[in-house]
Amino acid sequence: MNDSIRLGIVMDSIENINIKKDSSFAMLLEAHKRRYQIYYMEVKDIYLINNEPFGSAKIIENIEDRENRWFEINKKKDISLKKLNVILMRKDPPYNMEYIYATHILERAERDGTMVINRPKSLRNHDEKICANLFTHLTPNTIVSRDHKKLLNFYEENQDVVIKPLGRMGGESVFRLDKNNFNARTVIETVTKKENVFCIMQKYVADVTKNGDKRILIINGKVVPYCLARIPKENNIRANLSSGGIGKVRSLQRDDWRIAKEIACFLKKEGIFFAGIDVIGNKLIEINITSPTCIREIESHINKYSITQLLFDEIELELSMRNTVD
Repeated sequence: MNDSIRLGIVMDSIENINIKKDSSFAMLLEAHKRRYQIYYMEVKDIYLINNEPFGSAKIIENIEDRENRWFEINKKKDISLKKLNVILMRKDPPYNMEYIYATHILERAERDGTMVINRPKSLRNHDEKICANLFTHLTPNTIVSRDHKKLLNFYEENQDVVIKPLGRMGGESVFRLDKNNFNARTVIETVTKKENVFCIMQKYVADVTKNGDKRILIINGKVVPYCLARIPKENNIRANLSSGGIGKVRSLQRDDWRIAKEIACFLKKEGIFFAGIDVIGNKLIEINITSPTCIREIESHINKYSITQLLFDEIELELSMRNTVD
């Protein structure tokens, strides 16, 4: 493939990303290497006119793995989204109504033949934290609620739990309530904002302190054979790197493969092209589909294996199959 491929990417401010850790940057590096035309947009830049999707895009070039001036803006132009071959939806949570509105606009582009990763409908239908509970045989005991009494009863039954709000990322507002926690009621009130916000509560999986919360990436139904185990610091339950967790790259183990292969079949069926699942011990915790990360961390420790190469090989294969059908 060459510069005939027009790639759109919808993400947060490109100037503020950390290129050492940002998976969107890893994707842009690979797209630039393949000589794609790259159109960068934020959510505020996409719009509809008479039900036709457009974007106020910046064409970016000279993408390099360097700290200063790692990209250049060639020019700005408004473009019909249906003229793009593929759009990467990489907007980070919070997952709110503005995010939902954006998926509706992107779905118009998908209707007109543009490949959108991940599919807007799937982004709307599958909340990252709730989605994992489609596989109750793989997950810890779980409740999703904002009712204080029900959450408190679940805590008392399970003794040791983790509670966090829906629609967030990076370990934000994550609490562990272990046995005989006298602040349980207060924590529940705080996380649910006095029964105004849904949260998820799961039985605590102790293996996180030893082997970490493993991020496993899945691309078009194919499981990446390496994961990033994020291990929380002492006296901290949050394993997220943004919350101080320590990342260690590891090969997948038997339980990892078993879980990932089952989830990969589901993702393929739902048209979810790129996802990251979180596994602790032998339990599935989350299925991340909005803007999965950890590409850079894994690739920096593994020689002769490129996650982004696999991703774009699969994208190009899908595009060629569509062209053949057309």
